[in-house]
Amino acid sequence: MYQFRSFRNSDPPRIVQIWRDQPPQRGVAQPVTAGIFEQFIFSKPYFDPAGLILAFEDDKPVGFAHAGFGANDEHNGISTDIGTTYQLMLRAEHRNTSLAGELLARSEAYLRGRGAKVIYAGGIRPLNGFYLGLYGGSELPGILAGDALVNAACRQSGYREIDRVAMMVLELSSFRPPIARNVRQLRREVACHETPGPARRDWWDACTTGAFERIRFSLSRAGGPTIADVWFWDVEPLSSAWGAPAAGMFDLEVPPNERRKGLAMYLLGEAFERLRTRGVLLVEAQTMQGNAPALALYQKLGFRKVDEGIVYRKDA
Repeated sequence: MYQFRSFRNSDPPRIVQIWRDQPPQRGVAQPVTAGIFEQFIFSKPYFDPAGLILAFEDDKPVGFAHAGFGANDEHNGISTDIGTTYQLMLRAEHRNTSLAGELLARSEAYLRGRGAKVIYAGGIRPLNGFYLGLYGGSELPGILAGDALVNAACRQSGYREIDRVAMMVLELSSFRPPIARNVRQLRREVACHETPGPARRDWWDACTTGAFERIRFSLSRAGGPTIADVWFWDVEPLSSAWGAPAAGMFDLEVPPNERRKGLAMYLLGEAFERLRTRGVLLVEAQTMQGNAPALALYQKLGFRKVDEGIVYRKDA
């Protein structure tokens, strides 16, 4: 018989033990420490101990589920209208869908009690308040496809799959910049700027990626406004687990009136060349499986798919 309770200040070592007992996956950072969990989870200003639920058997911690919320529209606080079970893990000898389902149900009860009308499983923007750098890759991908237990528990608990995330990697040692004619023309027309340590854009940005080492690349014409930009971060501690310095790509933006001119291809080519000179060996990117233009761009640049995430939703 399992017992359940919410998080206490003495629990980080117990949660670390459960995390370390997970099957090896590329998207799960190992090893972890209580200090890392303090930095990435417990120190967040919106962390609620009631949302982190532990399961015990004979006073031994055997699993946990962590429920939480994401940003409001203004990105200056959280919204409790939509919530998610950010993480669910069990010790090896207790990996069964019965316990996983019970933890999932208790996570849902917490979210509904806070007012959630729609519930997800897994973290994905804007539900990206915890575990970036510990789980997934350049962004949170929902539930990793390789986590058979949690995927089975979600389906058995009435969640429906609403989308998939393609997780892609580019090895910069083999990258060659594009040489299309429009790219050569852009080199004469636009300037590429890099901004190490760019300012935090808002409160949520400071809470989620602001503590990481970041760099922004942008394009402009003759000192004019930005016409394309992209951000990268150092994907720590996951990249240390991969054994290679990595940059996680996010927020690639080209205004609608500037698209189909090769700006994204040129910007990324310049960014990758400069990242390589900084010692970066891998670039990790993610996109939804239905985003055909992004997939085509990444494949043209030499990215290959290395993993997949699944996004689940349950109407409350």
